[in-house]
Amino acid sequence: MASPLRFDGRVVLVTGAGGGLGRAYALAFAERGASVVVNDLGGDIKGLSKGSLAAADKVVEEIRSKGGKAVANYDSVEAGEKVVRTALEAFGRIDVVVNNAGILRDNSFGRISDEDWDIIHRVHLRGSFQVTRAAWDHMKKQKFGRIVMTASASGIYGNFGQANYSAAKLGLLGLSNTLAIEGQKSNIHCNTIAPAAGSRMTQSIMPEDLVEALKPDYVAPLVLWLCHESCEENGSLFEVGGGWIGKLRWERALGAIVRQKNQPMTPEAVKANWKKICDFDNASKPQRIQESIGSIIEVLNKIDSERGVSTNPTSHAASTATSEFAGAIGHKLPPFSSAYTELEAIMYALGVGASIKEPKDMKFIYEGSTDFSCLPTFGVIIAQKPIVGGELSGIPGFSVNLEKVLHGEQYLELYKPLPRAGNLKCEAVIADVLDKGSGLVILVDVYSYFEEELVCYNQFSIFVVGSGGIGGKRTSDKVKVALAVPNRPPDAVLRDTTSLNQRHSEINFIKALKGQKRLGAPDQVEEMRSMVKEMKGHLDTQDVNVGITRAPLPSSERLNAGFESRKHHMNLETKNVHISVGLFYSPIVKKKNKHIALFLLLTAVDLKSGSGKVYQGPAKGSADATFTLSDEDFMDVVLGKLDPQKAFFNGRLKARGNIMLSQKLQMILKDYAKL
Repeated sequence: MASPLRFDGRVVLVTGAGGGLGRAYALAFAERGASVVVNDLGGDIKGLSKGSLAAADKVVEEIRSKGGKAVANYDSVEAGEKVVRTALEAFGRIDVVVNNAGILRDNSFGRISDEDWDIIHRVHLRGSFQVTRAAWDHMKKQKFGRIVMTASASGIYGNFGQANYSAAKLGLLGLSNTLAIEGQKSNIHCNTIAPAAGSRMTQSIMPEDLVEALKPDYVAPLVLWLCHESCEENGSLFEVGGGWIGKLRWERALGAIVRQKNQPMTPEAVKANWKKICDFDNASKPQRIQESIGSIIEVLNKIDSERGVSTNPTSHAASTATSEFAGAIGHKLPPFSSAYTELEAIMYALGVGASIKEPKDMKFIYEGSTDFSCLPTFGVIIAQKPIVGGELSGIPGFSVNLEKVLHGEQYLELYKPLPRAGNLKCEAVIADVLDKGSGLVILVDVYSYFEEELVCYNQFSIFVVGSGGIGGKRTSDKVKVALAVPNRPPDAVLRDTTSLNQRHSEINFIKALKGQKRLGAPDQVEEMRSMVKEMKGHLDTQDVNVGITRAPLPSSERLNAGFESRKHHMNLETKNVHISVGLFYSPIVKKKNKHIALFLLLTAVDLKSGSGKVYQGPAKGSADATFTLSDEDFMDVVLGKLDPQKAFFNGRLKARGNIMLSQKLQMILKDYAKL
């Protein structure tokens, strides 16, 4: 049996805890070791009278009589600082806030007074804001916090006579979603519940037998789990009641593009596409605002490229998907070889966490071991060239923007142990293309052979952001499904952090692989699937002063006199054109007395017309493609020492715009460049 969830050492604040749901939460937290602040004004459900302070005192006495720790607080939630101060003075910290306090002022919309509207928002929405804000900085400093907001089915679905109440309750959901985003880096999680329970607020509108069936005790377990330190849930909404719990999420129809490039948008076009606008078949389920904005931007891109609406949008989307995908599915990418020695196998093992501290790891990191072998997951590295090498841009029928490619899921199947060193022949094929609405998923199958014998098989699931929504299928029988998860608790649970020495452009995949070698004998692994739960990143720009200096193209004299700089010249000689590119930089970015160079390109090269015309100064008009990289990396690309595709995936080369135009630049650099 799993260990009970404990809250020893945690301080929990529950508002409106004098009865009903709040009382059930307070008692449950205290029973499991928490120190509890029981907040309650002792008023009636309309907030018209304070009544007595006995409600909070009674719950505190219940907790103490059972050996628990609790104190009472009688302040309004609108005085959030006072409420939280009680926790700090009594117990020295605040770990959990359950915003439960609330009142009712029900009336039909036309009869709601200003007072009825305002007091509902002050208690529910403003009160939760005030209490949570008072606790926020304390949670950030201690790098831990759990917050629960109490919404309502009325806020989610609406309810006659509760316009004020439903508006405030849905407002709490929006507040919670934003706090979940802002608090995540500080290990502060915020979730929302919409409970159905018998309480002072529902006893007048629910039959007595239903009030009994919907006990607050049936809601408390969810609240405790969401507030436990081991719970990673964040930014979610749950309906709960009577022993049932269900998670809710937004769903969005694929929709329709209802305007054409350089054409007005009309209500008639909206009417004509209304069925598709409201069709939830193959609906997407956006979870972040970036997905919402990203889909709008993608629509704009489609319109600008004249892939917008037609007179028959449904058939247009279907035919587009059919014609585009037909040329891709079954397409064989160029065959390739993957040669490696013991050194590459060892470097990989070290990269995913093998260590001399683990005796069983020695056979993966010391070539002198009698049983030296490759980690099974090295089979993924052998097969990934088409993914990281840019071959996806050559899929017939539709273009793949490599800027928007993400590595999704990974499937690996081994048929025999990998050789300790060798040269494997690999064949790759596009197994299928799926339309997920917000993007396309490309399934790439890669078969790797050693001496004509199949050694391993990979399936890469590649997500292309913003390219979906054109009517393709959402599922496929080509997707490799891992073995069903047994219906029992896991045999082992491992949590690990990728060290700073292991950063990689495919960090999500490495992170998923890192702990697997400790779950059993790695050389006995035959099949695995990996998915990443989350990735976190933070960039601190404090104490960075940035200045930008603009200057005309200087002569060499002005360059030497005016800047402490160095200058590079690269001569590109094509059949008909001689190109000279000059670069200089000035130390204008300063951080803690260290200078960082900002590069300025002083000569523009016109590749759009194909002539390679050179002129001084910035590009004339907007650039179709922009590439950013350091001068050292630029020279390495020109010399052939650095593959630009690898530089892109390693983050050393930034690309924007139509990067397919890079093929022209690459041809010049590769075939005609002379230094």
